[in-house]
Amino acid sequence: MVASDPLEHGEDVFNVTGDHAEKVGSVYSMQGKDRREAGALVAGDFGAAVKLKDTHSGNTLATKPVPIELPAIEFPEPILAEAIVPKHKGDEDKVASGLTRIREEDPTIRSVVDGELHQQVVYGMGELQLAIVVDKLKRKFGVDVELVKPRIPYRETLRAKAEAQGRHKKQTGGRGQFGDVWVRLEPRPRGAGYEFVDDIVGGVVPGKFVPAVDKGIQEAAERGILAGYRMVDFMAILFDGSHHSVDSSEMAFKMAGILGFHNAAEKCRPVLLEPIMEVEVTVPDDYTGDVMGDLSSKRGRILGMTPARKGQSVRALVPQAELYRYSTHLRSMTQGRGNYTVKFSSYEEVPRELADKIIEEAKAAKES
Repeated sequence: MVASDPLEHGEDVFNVTGDHAEKVGSVYSMQGKDRREAGALVAGDFGAAVKLKDTHSGNTLATKPVPIELPAIEFPEPILAEAIVPKHKGDEDKVASGLTRIREEDPTIRSVVDGELHQQVVYGMGELQLAIVVDKLKRKFGVDVELVKPRIPYRETLRAKAEAQGRHKKQTGGRGQFGDVWVRLEPRPRGAGYEFVDDIVGGVVPGKFVPAVDKGIQEAAERGILAGYRMVDFMAILFDGSHHSVDSSEMAFKMAGILGFHNAAEKCRPVLLEPIMEVEVTVPDDYTGDVMGDLSSKRGRILGMTPARKGQSVRALVPQAELYRYSTHLRSMTQGRGNYTVKFSSYEEVPRELADKIIEEAKAAKES
């Protein structure tokens, strides 16, 4: 709060961040969970004000004649992720609404609905903070939830080039469906994304049907061929095919594109990719060796070590799958004296023995 005068009970103030007026109810000084009514709060005081209708964490309150706005608070990046699942079907909207309100109170909490993994993931600074979120959802919003391990956003890609035919033919008594394409798939550099090339000559596939082939390939690539994860970083070249003057349609060529993709991708030595995170761990000197050894045991690659204010800072690349609840593990290993940050780095190929296990688990989940 910024003002040249004390903030008093019943005072009219201006929310500079939100550009609207507010009226303060009672003001209190706080000590733990206990509060004591204060006549006023002056510059430098920590206190609480009630009955503010539309003021949230990070907003600046001032007098309207002097609308000073403080710089936005830079909150730390969350380091713990958990999938949040309602215990009763139909409570998803209550969970979303409750999390929105909780985030207004605590901006270090983040949540996202991951459409690809079909989970709502909540991010925080530690297990205690997320446990408080669960408690608030039940106590204030009447919804029971549980926290489960979030799924890993694996990807699939190709290691070789191959070509194959995709032929969709169906006769149902009336007008049939006919689409016939030849597709070549080629790997692209990591991170290069998807590219479609129309290499048709002579109109063997009419131009109006070419976008449908592209759409079919992209739709099939979203589901992958190994474990149901998105196929990335490849080129699809449509170079031949045929059509029927009556039975060909956009839908028929879309189905042909899907079939062509699957038939070619199986020959392209498909592999599974996993997200790799860049981790920076800061610990006292006494724990440096233990931390480096632990990161290596998690399939991590040590990038280097630099002096920090209270010890050493160790940087490493570690698979996301190995970092679940790492904050708890690090706290235990360093007697609560270690901390870390994490950010996405890249995708890399999963070791074969682990990939086989992930693929089998995905197939089992699909069949169940």
